[in-house]
Amino acid sequence: MKKEEIRQLFIQGIDCSQVVAGHFAQEMGMTTEEARKVSACFGGGMMCGETCGAVTGALMVIGMKYGHCKEGDLEQKNIMMAKVAEFKKHFHKKYPSCMCKDLLGHDVGQPGELEKVLEEGLMMDFCPHVVNAAIDALEQVL
Repeated sequence: MKKEEIRQLFIQGIDCSQVVAGHFAQEMGMTTEEARKVSACFGGGMMCGETCGAVTGALMVIGMKYGHCKEGDLEQKNIMMAKVAEFKKHFHKKYPSCMCKDLLGHDVGQPGELEKVLEEGLMMDFCPHVVNAAIDALEQVL
């Protein structure tokens, strides 16, 4: 995805987790709307600066594609865990952390910090690069 496409989605209120999950909706057997809804609460590190929304969006895609759902299916669980590890390996080539607050240098869960992120232009300039890194890493895993 191009940085400008991601920025336009951000301007329209679509969060990083939703951009990633929506990009892979078909891969998950979902509509874009369904993928965006299920990932809606995960932007901004679950809206509190924790795990980056682009990463959680990617993990949702891995779970839908490779996740285990039957009791005792350790083989599938191991496949999923290996895919998660592979995704993180690729993502960490570009970014040393999966934590939103580490990536942004601000804890958006604290009062006034989201405003700083917006004032510094990080959401529109930096975050699209992180979203692209998550999409690229995920494409290598799938």
